[in-house]
Amino acid sequence: MSELQPIYGYGFFHVHDSGLVDQTIVFLYSDPGRLYLEISKDPVKRGREIELLARNMQYFLDEERVYINNKRVYPVVKDVDIGVAGLESLAYIVFKIVFKGELRKGLNHYLNEYEEETAEYDYTVYWVFPENARFVRASLNAPYEVVLEGRGVKFTVARGTRLPGREEIVFDLR
Repeated sequence: MSELQPIYGYGFFHVHDSGLVDQTIVFLYSDPGRLYLEISKDPVKRGREIELLARNMQYFLDEERVYINNKRVYPVVKDVDIGVAGLESLAYIVFKIVFKGELRKGLNHYLNEYEEETAEYDYTVYWVFPENARFVRASLNAPYEVVLEGRGVKFTVARGTRLPGREEIVFDLR
């Protein structure tokens, strides 16, 4: 069977007043061998694949150093879903991840440190802050755009981009 080939990725970070961050990552893959179509039809194979993906993602998350307001937080994989997206040769993997930090009135700082790498595929990331928050600044791996009337930020990283292993976002909680 052919292996999955990455096509695109999306990351969605929803920050709550409580400090909880709900993260959803969606990966789209070319699946010419229709591997995920087959796996999706067999509950045992599907369960094994989901378990393997969750374990692998948790391993990578554990390698990262994530901080909110200079205090380390620990992202945890809570759910994984797999399947095909409309075309039998277009597969997806969705990860639901959570982590929680202590937010405060005024400036809040998110920092993620990880191993330097090169992006293997294009991806877009969205951060959405609480209604009473505003994006202030960021140091990301690509140009960014402020969205949602100042409550969010969006950036796209192109395949082949050298990632320096550090992302920072500052937002103001009123």
